[in-house]
Amino acid sequence: MSAQSSDSASWGNTPRAETANSDLPFIPLAVPTITDHEVARVTDAVKSGFVSSVGPYVAEFEHTFAELVGSKYAVACTSGTAAIHLAFAALDVPRGADIAVPDFTFVGSSNPVAYVGANALLVDSDRETWCLDQDLLIEALENRKRKGEALPAVVEPVHILGQPARIDRLVEFCLSNGIAIVEDAAESLGATWSDGAFAGRHTGTIGTIGAFSFNGNKIATAGGGGMLVTDDADLAARAKHLSTQAKVPDIGYLHDEVGYNYRLTNIAAALGLAQLDRLDELKARRAHVARRYDKAFAGTAITAPPRVPGFDATYWLYSVLAPAGIGTEYRDALWKHMGEAQIGSRPLWRPLHMQPPWQGSAQLGGAVAEDIFNRGLSLPCSYDLTDAEQDRVIDVALEFLSQLR
Repeated sequence: MSAQSSDSASWGNTPRAETANSDLPFIPLAVPTITDHEVARVTDAVKSGFVSSVGPYVAEFEHTFAELVGSKYAVACTSGTAAIHLAFAALDVPRGADIAVPDFTFVGSSNPVAYVGANALLVDSDRETWCLDQDLLIEALENRKRKGEALPAVVEPVHILGQPARIDRLVEFCLSNGIAIVEDAAESLGATWSDGAFAGRHTGTIGTIGAFSFNGNKIATAGGGGMLVTDDADLAARAKHLSTQAKVPDIGYLHDEVGYNYRLTNIAAALGLAQLDRLDELKARRAHVARRYDKAFAGTAITAPPRVPGFDATYWLYSVLAPAGIGTEYRDALWKHMGEAQIGSRPLWRPLHMQPPWQGSAQLGGAVAEDIFNRGLSLPCSYDLTDAEQDRVIDVALEFLSQLR
């Protein structure tokens, strides 16, 4: 059974005015799948009386997740954004320092940069993965070194839309120059590398710290929530301490620094655990949907999402590029066409350099990020999307292409 979410990111912010009179059943973009297994786990958590941030499911969720991704420690928290914030705080990123972040990413990747008083260095995407362009960044940082200029305190690669980023050379550069790596793996649970320097590794476990999300529309959900992972015991302990209002064991509520109320609830952890039990099944269904889309759009003017050998993406959202036009004209036309056919879809994120809070940030390139934004649209990919429903999505997309000829 699929849970109906009110989150516009799940349903797809399709222009509803165009669909009001349609008799076709609506196909949502991405909604969670909730079975009796999840209901039983959550019911047990409720009956236990541990409904808030203290309870056995939180510790079990952390332990299970660490084992699943191959990390020594995991710290549960309220969101993927909170996990990134905790990572920067645990690393004691100095105010005024630079943090390199992809220009093309959800704003949850960049907002924690401001939370800790750092400056964003926006890095364009590479064409092959849509993720941060490591060659562009390394070239810029090597130039800084030659000039004696400060290097970023942190580099934050983001595994966009479930696609592992190409970061092999970047990891080497950061290790040799004392730069921490915080991997934003919020969208890439289940994604791994099967070839190259990181073969057999899960996204989020390569850098100093990794951050994951369990939002309602992710491959596995806790109804919200996030997870920080690391192999560093001290960083894990500090992140845990900060997530619980920096409270120390003492009489009378002693807090030794400013902390955050980022604790995950026992109920959310119970739901997350149940979803992790089904992760292989959830991944397999996403892979099936992706393969069918790939086959349908092969040889057309619609560009399928990255498929890089040795980079085993999970296709959290199956996102395509519409034909190139003037700005967003064809993307918006395809989006409208989907809406008129009662199909949920969603344009991809506006690059950070085009967002008011980040305008004026230091920037490396930006043309690729703008092109992905101008042309990018996510298509339905829920677990419960039937082949017949997917065929309808495909037919509507191909119909749109036929109208462009």
